[in-house]
Amino acid sequence: MIACLVIHGYTGGPYEVEPLANYLQENTNWHVEVPTLPGHGRKLNLKNVSHKKWIKAAENSLLQLKAKFETIYLIGFSMGGMIAAYLAAKYNVNKLVLLATSGKYLSFKQIGLDVAGVLTDAMKGNLRKNKLYQNYRKKIGAVPLKSNIEFLKLVKFTRRYLRKIDSPVLIAQGQQDGMVPYKTAYYLNKEITSKRKEVVFFERSRHLICLGDDKDTLNQMVFSFLTKEPVSNE
Repeated sequence: MIACLVIHGYTGGPYEVEPLANYLQENTNWHVEVPTLPGHGRKLNLKNVSHKKWIKAAENSLLQLKAKFETIYLIGFSMGGMIAAYLAAKYNVNKLVLLATSGKYLSFKQIGLDVAGVLTDAMKGNLRKNKLYQNYRKKIGAVPLKSNIEFLKLVKFTRRYLRKIDSPVLIAQGQQDGMVPYKTAYYLNKEITSKRKEVVFFERSRHLICLGDDKDTLNQMVFSFLTKEPVSNE
């Protein structure tokens, strides 16, 4: 029996990874679980929620699955990728997928381009069609400064575990990501010591890689990675 745990990103929720989770459910007989981290979801309530609670919630979900299923796959998006990496290092899961994972860098250049795009659409009266603006406008004012600090603490804490990952890993990254630039994929590939690693870039994808123009290709690629037999090291 196979279970797949999918972990969403910072200030997000299961909706960020829903197309991928649904694809896996529709094309396999796996148990696919997408928990909502404390304070997250459609309505944010991050006040007084620490990074330790985010990690603990994901860890509890993983332990519950390990008690029931023989094979465990972990998928993490953005901050969820760092949590997934930490859990993979600690519990040695069967396979790990990292999507737009916030390992180290922020792309100020791409953030500037994204902001410019929002301003251009605002001047043209097209903000309703700007997916980036629509996604983040509801979060403005809903994220306490302390939560951003907790996010940075989480990245710093989990980063040290990258070198302890032995599971086969797929690293997927959008080249137009305004939050986590594509160079982060190279960093993750370098830090993770697993002998079986794949790195894939998507030219049209921004940060919300599971919701972007490449989502169908991404779904198929993740499915292929998780279902194919591992190559022997002998």
